[in-house]
Amino acid sequence: MDSDHALELMNQLLWNSMLIAGPVLITALLVGLVVSVVQVATQLQEATLSYVPKLLACAFVLALLGPWLIGRLCAYAVAMIALIPQLG
Repeated sequence: MDSDHALELMNQLLWNSMLIAGPVLITALLVGLVVSVVQVATQLQEATLSYVPKLLACAFVLALLGPWLIGRLCAYAVAMIALIPQLG
């Protein structure tokens, strides 16, 4: 295996990890931002208040996109396992 092939595999790994983790992380970021703005506007500075909306939003995104995320992860894993004989 040459360095170009290894870099391509690393590129695929990083791209798939971004696609799999990205929707949940972006959702948590946006919900946290909205909750923080509401907390500043209402002067309600409770640290634990932001956890429940983030948890619910992330659970909703995982329920909505879960089959696609698992399919993407499984397809990548199958592709990597299929490459094992060619690497030696």
